[in-house]
Amino acid sequence: MTSIAAALRIIQDRIAEATARANRPLGSVALVAVSKTNPTEAVEAALAAGQLLFGENRVQEAAGKFPALRAAHPGMRLHIIGGLQTNKAEDAVAIADVIESLDRPRLAQAIAAGMAKTGRRPDLLVQVNVGDEAQKAGVPRAEADAFLRLTRDELGLPVTGLMCIPPAEGDPRPHFAWLAGLAARHGLAVLSMGMSGDFEAAIMEGATHVRVGSAIFGARAYPT
Repeated sequence: MTSIAAALRIIQDRIAEATARANRPLGSVALVAVSKTNPTEAVEAALAAGQLLFGENRVQEAAGKFPALRAAHPGMRLHIIGGLQTNKAEDAVAIADVIESLDRPRLAQAIAAGMAKTGRRPDLLVQVNVGDEAQKAGVPRAEADAFLRLTRDELGLPVTGLMCIPPAEGDPRPHFAWLAGLAARHGLAVLSMGMSGDFEAAIMEGATHVRVGSAIFGARAYPT
């Protein structure tokens, strides 16, 4: 697991360099280490190297790893970054510090109900389908303003920012820039955008959080 510590240092250095190139303050971009499909031992290795912020796709997987780790590392924070089913909303509210994948009214209502029941109010990011791709989750571009008004004004949810996954092909920067403009219009401070292959471009366009997994933990082994 020593390679995880080395990989973290490389990513942190690249984040610092990209932040400097963008003329932004050092430390203004947070690294979310995406630990999905990786064992608890991999998370422990990252924690030992000083990483405290993690992202998981599946609530059930996060629930199997993080309660015990959090007890040993009270400063750690967990983001749920994957698509969230409405029947898992309460579980996500119970375990997460941030839910990054709010993308439809029924999920917003389920999260609101989960918050009322548990008394927890994790921060929420609205996921926007910046490429309007049929196969991807996220609020369509044309509906993003109205969805933000629904979640913040009508439901009173703690929406603090936006998240996106740009199209795999082409230059991601116009998509990142568009999301940054949407955030500015609504006074949202958090922009979770950029992954292992494009986080430096995202930083140039204003990302406050970048989500990096394989460049830290190695290629994922998905169950067959």
